[in-house]
Amino acid sequence: MSSNPEKAVSYILTKSVVDYMDKDVLLLNQNTLTREAARMLQHYEADDIIVTDEKRNPIGIVTDEDILNSVSDVTVYAEATSLKNVMSTPLIVINEKSTLQDALHKMRDNSIRKLPIIDKKNQVIGIIFQATIANAIRDATATPPRLLSPPIKAILGNLGFVLQFAGVLLLVPAIVATILSETEIATGIYLNTVLLLVTGFFLNSYGEKASLNLRQASILVFTSLFLLTLFGTTPYLYISTPDVAPVDAFSNAFFSSAAGFTTGGISLYDTPEDLPQSFTFYRSFTQLVGGMSFIYLVITAFYPESKLQSMRGFISGRTLHMRELFGTITIIFALYIVIVALLLWIFGERNMMDNFSLAMSTLATGGFLPNSTILQDLLWQEEIVLIGAMILGALPFTFHYGFVRKKFLSPKLGKEVLAYFLILISATLLFMLVSDFNPLDSAFYSVSASTTAGLQRESLSILNPAAHGILIILMIIGGCGFSTAGGIKIFRLFHLKNFRNILNKERRNLLPSEIKKEVYSTIIILALIPIIALITAGHLAAIENVSYENAFFESIGVITTGGLSAGVIDLDTDSSTKVVLAFLMILGRLEIIAIIYIFVPKLI
Repeated sequence: MSSNPEKAVSYILTKSVVDYMDKDVLLLNQNTLTREAARMLQHYEADDIIVTDEKRNPIGIVTDEDILNSVSDVTVYAEATSLKNVMSTPLIVINEKSTLQDALHKMRDNSIRKLPIIDKKNQVIGIIFQATIANAIRDATATPPRLLSPPIKAILGNLGFVLQFAGVLLLVPAIVATILSETEIATGIYLNTVLLLVTGFFLNSYGEKASLNLRQASILVFTSLFLLTLFGTTPYLYISTPDVAPVDAFSNAFFSSAAGFTTGGISLYDTPEDLPQSFTFYRSFTQLVGGMSFIYLVITAFYPESKLQSMRGFISGRTLHMRELFGTITIIFALYIVIVALLLWIFGERNMMDNFSLAMSTLATGGFLPNSTILQDLLWQEEIVLIGAMILGALPFTFHYGFVRKKFLSPKLGKEVLAYFLILISATLLFMLVSDFNPLDSAFYSVSASTTAGLQRESLSILNPAAHGILIILMIIGGCGFSTAGGIKIFRLFHLKNFRNILNKERRNLLPSEIKKEVYSTIIILALIPIIALITAGHLAAIENVSYENAFFESIGVITTGGLSAGVIDLDTDSSTKVVLAFLMILGRLEIIAIIYIFVPKLI
């Protein structure tokens, strides 16, 4: 007997209907005579017929009992009676991406005990029976405890997919390093790729691809970012000089890898132009992989395919599929990178490799630069290109998806994007007034902070407290939801409109539980970001002998993955501090709340 029947049942209900469907389905055209249909039922030992039209689209269902009853009523015209005269219609079907729980709900709502399963082409591929689901539930509760519980296997299966996905993507910088004949860098990146692919393969062998609840999804996202960061240290270790102690070499590599995959973008290297060119390309590429993987993780973990039905109209007005969604977003960002790199090449004088590195870092809102002087001699045209690229990275993936699909964006999506631009414009005007920067530079730094891209042309330790404050607020707010930007996200600000209702006991009881959880989550994030930054700033100010203002600015850049720096953290920072800061970047990338979901499941 299962040690936890409730969890076992919950897990089984998340399984796909395809895994339990009966593939032997009798499909007959609506014009088939009932006598012929009866003969077919007997021949195939079937109980049901799915009736189709001329295009083989399902339009009804007929049982053996329907045929017998109908024929007995019209015996005189038995030879002329066809299935369209006796079928039950409209036909209730279910999509192949649905779960057993979805099937049970649909059966209950329509008082039926079977559901034909259709694919995305509206073709019947099987049928699921209520009795089959009941047997699956009974077997799950009767199964002896296994070494790995179903929830753990679900996490491992999804984690394996993420690692393999990242491993395949990282073949790009490995090939670039090979073409440039930078053997040492290529070896480090290939080793990183092999580690990701092999680990992902073993996790897939022990795990299962299944839907996750919120806590399991949070564990998946944290574990994914941690393993990407850990394996990503390999290429950094290959460029470490022999005179650096192993502990220092690992802390430098771990911090830099975290800054890449979390899109934190804080660099320990003052002169990245001294690094091999393929390695600076790799650094920027890790930000792209980290940013894109995070979007994929959020969609996969928190919005499994069965839930994408609820996003109809929010994106394209029709049912969505993961493969289509991921493919479209990947192509969109690839096109963005090419366009931005070409524009930088047209307006500037840099080599194409540096332009591609800068384009990836900008669109991923990461902030790593190919070299330390690349932004010093920017033309105003280049500055505008980078501003546009940073903004694109901070917009929700649904914006890009809807834009390419030429669909109208929903009011909710438009509201978030509009709020982001209003905040950005207001902050830019204020920053220009208090910082004495020219309008274009004011817009550049405001966009860099609000998108958490972290691009900067000089040390920001020279700014006055008011200017620091504006950039800090922008980094905390961040960009839009479902984007590569960090911060708390604009959509969460909308949750605060119910804050007054939360304070009033009577109104609070009337609020739906989902709204209350959203408000609580927003409050927790808003409280924890400054608290963590204050504590971190105190430590940095003490060990680095810098002002508390600059240390706090640096801490906000870490926890929001904003990347803007006052030059506090460098290679001389002690190893333990750099490792802790790396974990803070991971925590910030998780928007803090995922960790809360892991350790405080009552909030879910």
